[in-house]
Amino acid sequence: MSYLYAYPANVASQKMSLGSLADVTGEFNGGSYKIDHRDTNALLSVALSANTPFYAQPGAMVAMSPEVTLKGKFKFSFKKMFTGGEMSQSTFTGPGEVLLAPPIWGDIVPIQLDGSIEWNVGRGGFLAMTDGVVKETKSQGFGKGLFSGEGFFINRVSGVGVFFVTSLGAIVQRNLKQGEQWIVDNGHLVAWTCPYTIERSGGSFISGMHANEGLVCRFTGPGTILIQVCYFFYHWFRHKEDNIFDIFDRLEILEPCQHGLQAMDDQVNYYNH
Repeated sequence: MSYLYAYPANVASQKMSLGSLADVTGEFNGGSYKIDHRDTNALLSVALSANTPFYAQPGAMVAMSPEVTLKGKFKFSFKKMFTGGEMSQSTFTGPGEVLLAPPIWGDIVPIQLDGSIEWNVGRGGFLAMTDGVVKETKSQGFGKGLFSGEGFFINRVSGVGVFFVTSLGAIVQRNLKQGEQWIVDNGHLVAWTCPYTIERSGGSFISGMHANEGLVCRFTGPGTILIQVCYFFYHWFRHKEDNIFDIFDRLEILEPCQHGLQAMDDQVNYYNH
């Protein structure tokens, strides 16, 4: 099975960062890691033994020991270009220490794999991985790609080792039992292991937009879901909706737009069946 770091019941005995959460430490084949300054300014420190590789998203490095070898790999393919897969990757080889951080304020969570479970990681959620972890691009299908908030293609992560996900704001974990359901607002997904369907949170898509409601993802267990508590651009857009519809009214184009949104409603129903 794969599992996350188990947060201690008594964090007072743990070494604390300037933030509110305890540091996370762990080991992997050929190295160790520590995550501190959680949960909004997280920093991943990785100590590598000689000849041990470690892989990260381009631009994630903050600093590293002069003994560490850094190589950037670029693999162009039309498949990756059209599927949204990463065509570049940073490879760090020990001995030495590497410091990594996400591009925006948020937390970092390690997920350990033993080869029995595959994880799905949403757009922008993947940060780094150890040797032995396999990351591939997976199609969600038209319906989920259009309405889930994660795009048409996500990362599928498997293998044996540790990989690290990041978020905007803190990360919340939810473990679902067999048949248990949990509803997540689209745009707040980070990573998950259980299937989900897309549905409206209330009324139609059109009425949902006016009521500050929209589409949600209904997950069904067993499995685990990681969600991020913030989604800045999503709520910024929601805040601007009234102005957008006022402009539509003045330009006398709201009715055609409503027809288009109704068609999106129909697409949601179609791809969930």
